[in-house]
Amino acid sequence: MNRPKKAKPANDEIPEISKSQRKREAHALLDLARQLVSMPQSRLKRLPLDQDLRDEVDFARSIRPHGARKRQLMTVAKKLRNGDTEALLDAVNNIDEKNRQMIVRHHHVEAWRDRLIEGDDKALSELLEHGQGANVQILRQLIRNAKKEAKINKPPAASRKLFKVLREMNALETLPPLS
Repeated sequence: MNRPKKAKPANDEIPEISKSQRKREAHALLDLARQLVSMPQSRLKRLPLDQDLRDEVDFARSIRPHGARKRQLMTVAKKLRNGDTEALLDAVNNIDEKNRQMIVRHHHVEAWRDRLIEGDDKALSELLEHGQGANVQILRQLIRNAKKEAKINKPPAASRKLFKVLREMNALETLPPLS
């Protein structure tokens, strides 16, 4: 038995989106709705949301029971589907990228702190020769105190102070890469 062949769309017709693609897009919008509901209020205020969508997100945040919250998330996703989400996606991705960059800088400062505490004066001289304007005496004292604290299992107060000093140095001029 021969099946009739489907007609190919003409060049001026828009091809139909597959059911699988529509499902992927719906799941992506549902994930975005979950992100919006779980986002801190201060970050949510900076996003370009229309008032109707903002009200739905706030209502979803106030709901505690599982089933009702799930239904409200679906409502938020539906509002997202009906509106323009390009600007909203860009804003959420921009916030996420800034957070990733801040985490990378934080880890870099932590790595320098650990290297200074575990290493010798060579690490400190490498840091200082890179042009970091810091008080050498304070850095040496904090490193020495952090080593003592680690040796006798005291809380790492000097290590925290050293981290703060390094973070301030990094804010003025980026710390050199670890070699």
